[in-house]
Amino acid sequence: MVAGGISIHVVDVSRGVPAHGLRVALRRLSDGAVATLFEGAVDARGLLPMPPSIGDTPQPAGVYEAVFAIGAYYRARDPAAATPAFVEDATFRFGIAEPSQHYHLPLKMTAWGYSLFRGGA
Repeated sequence: MVAGGISIHVVDVSRGVPAHGLRVALRRLSDGAVATLFEGAVDARGLLPMPPSIGDTPQPAGVYEAVFAIGAYYRARDPAAATPAFVEDATFRFGIAEPSQHYHLPLKMTAWGYSLFRGGA
């Protein structure tokens, strides 16, 4: 069982594939300041490959946000996709109240909407 840390998994449900290449920024919000913990792209399995200091290590209690560049992802696959996209960036703000627990964020998306929740890792 994974203890502590954050993981992100993204599926492009409109195409039925992992959202390989989707850019994601993970940030911590504290006292009005925003600190970027990690920025990267989802891999071929749909996972955001984060360093062990984030993915496998308890994070301090507080407020975090994950920003998903959905519009850019769809434009990279279809140059005729709308600009701006209906969903340009999806920002999901979440809290960590129990640092010893693992926080898994599975995102299911299309160009027209998304669903994101705390899942099991």
